[in-house]
Amino acid sequence: MNLFEELKWRGLVFDASSEAAEALAKEKITAYIGFDPTAASLHVGSLLQIMNLVRLQQYGHTPIALVGGGTGMIGDPSGKSEERNLLSTEQLAINLAGIRAQLGKWLDFNAPGNPAQLVDNAEWLGQLTMMDFLRQVGKHFSVSQMLNRESVKRRIESEEGISYTEFSYMLLQSYDFVMLFDRYNCTFQLGGSDQWGNILSGMDLVRRLRGGRAHGVVVPLVTTASGVKFGKTEAGTVWLDPALTSPYRFYQFWINTEDRDVINYLKYFTMLDQPAIGELETAMTADPGKREAQKRLAEEVTRFVHGEAELQKTMAATRVLFGGEIAGMSAGEVADIFSDVPSTRLPRAGFAGEGMQLSELLAATGLVPSKGEARRLLAGGGVSLNNVKVSDAKATATESTAIEGKFLVLRKGARAYHLVELVDE
Repeated sequence: MNLFEELKWRGLVFDASSEAAEALAKEKITAYIGFDPTAASLHVGSLLQIMNLVRLQQYGHTPIALVGGGTGMIGDPSGKSEERNLLSTEQLAINLAGIRAQLGKWLDFNAPGNPAQLVDNAEWLGQLTMMDFLRQVGKHFSVSQMLNRESVKRRIESEEGISYTEFSYMLLQSYDFVMLFDRYNCTFQLGGSDQWGNILSGMDLVRRLRGGRAHGVVVPLVTTASGVKFGKTEAGTVWLDPALTSPYRFYQFWINTEDRDVINYLKYFTMLDQPAIGELETAMTADPGKREAQKRLAEEVTRFVHGEAELQKTMAATRVLFGGEIAGMSAGEVADIFSDVPSTRLPRAGFAGEGMQLSELLAATGLVPSKGEARRLLAGGGVSLNNVKVSDAKATATESTAIEGKFLVLRKGARAYHLVELVDE
């Protein structure tokens, strides 16, 4: 199987230029994917293209990750309903540094024969004068053709419209292809389906200016089966930076994938082969309640992005919600795991010395209606403190009991949790 066939069975070919399949089958090519530095971290929406760079390298091709230090100052109108705020030079530098560091985790820059490249298009766009741009690039573009591009048409028809700044983005991206062709013998570009017009323009400019053959493949834009934009949750964007989205939250995002989406996501976002994914699909059909496909998806993607150690910590944290051991967890991890459960903040002073009777604490948090009911529950073994069952009706909770002196985790029955935070008055 060659790379084009690999992309095809994974459902990752939305459109392709006429000779793209042949080039990937018969040649060792250099290909690039662009990353827009709108933030200091990439997000799960970028993950599909990262996986495609990794696949390129695994099949012996040379991948180039192009970060838009130049085009990032303009903003790509594709898929956008309104003008972006222009980034400051300082913020752009921060964003570029963050993205470079992340991409370095997944690409092999020392691979013998096909080392990955990380390139910033500010290297050439920053040197390009307006007169050079108009003479070398602008003269090859028809305004009528540009107006017919879907991303431009949609914006022109909107109330917001499109500025000349964003209108020129297509020309700058096309010039990127020419510069990569010159410097790296790059003849291939991959991207999302919203980039198809820009990729075609770049291919055409390579032909006009250099007489070269260039190719392109675009993958489908990922949405959920219910039509929601992939990667968007009630809590916001799911980032690849663990400081912005914790590995635990990241894992939970994937494990909560709907049955209708999970097989496609296994194809898109993991390196699992056809037989492995086929087995998971069979298992899901036989017993969807076990959610084996979702568990494997969450494990594979979390391992890829955050590493094995973080995956193991995340899985341990997930087990906590089902009564697993809390001992050894940090206060930050506990706060993350139980961020969605009811919580109460109580003065730390009330837990000094002999502490507060657990029956009183249960009633104070509203987890049980009264201290009498709390004592009955305790006597019957229906209460856990920090996931350790307590059966003494006179048991107390102290500051030393709290995780790092900060959190107490109460549980009634199997899954009714309440988080108590000890605070200084």
